[in-house]
Amino acid sequence: MVQIVRALLLLLLVQLPASFHCTDTFSRDDGGWGMDSSVEDEGECNIEIRDAKSITHREFIKEYAYAKPVILRGLTDNTKFRFLCSKSNLVREYGEKTVRLSTANTHSYRKVDVRFEEFVKSLLTPQSEDTLGSDTLYFFGDNNFTEWHSLFEEYKAPPFSLPLMHPAYSFGIAGPGTGVPFHWHGPGYSEVIYGRKRWFLYPPDEAPEFHPNHTHLSWVSRSYPNLELHQRPLECTIRPGEVLYFPDRWWHATLNLDTSVFISTFLG
Repeated sequence: MVQIVRALLLLLLVQLPASFHCTDTFSRDDGGWGMDSSVEDEGECNIEIRDAKSITHREFIKEYAYAKPVILRGLTDNTKFRFLCSKSNLVREYGEKTVRLSTANTHSYRKVDVRFEEFVKSLLTPQSEDTLGSDTLYFFGDNNFTEWHSLFEEYKAPPFSLPLMHPAYSFGIAGPGTGVPFHWHGPGYSEVIYGRKRWFLYPPDEAPEFHPNHTHLSWVSRSYPNLELHQRPLECTIRPGEVLYFPDRWWHATLNLDTSVFISTFLG
């Protein structure tokens, strides 16, 4: 009976009218994760925002793919995936599974394996500004794709591909005030399923000053306010229904303003 009810709910979600799938509606639904935020400041948004209907794949390649970040709205409809990422559903489906946590410093050296339910109940907590990155455990990236395959196959990745590159997913859940310090790698997309995530980016030739073992919350609180205008990063806070694209080798750091569920599509 329970399986029948769940199937009916999924069917209703898939058939919801397009007007329902909007950022304002998403922001009112926390999926059971809670939206108690320890960080209220969303900051400014100086990254270009494009509606998916106003840009073609060719324009994306020409204007952004190799040049600068962009935020894309309404790119895909992940309503079903969002439903599956609710707290109750993930704990029910994956509570007994083992997940690998990484330290939230630039290089993520230490790994810790815990049961997913233990992580959600005991470790998914707000970040303290004074806690070192090496003492902060972060669930992102080290996913067992065999065990989580049924969830990932429901995700609709951004359709704008790059030539000769293939996508790889990294799924994460993190408490308010957590994040990762500045680092860089290949290009990719980041999408928030629940919560809000504040992004900070610098071009490859403008390496920011930061301590690799201090949390990004510490950088935002202590270093960011002292930056000269010309030293300020590109930044924006993204919400459900928005996807941020960052080009190859761009420095970036993140700060979760709420308990956040998110997924990145790395291109390599």
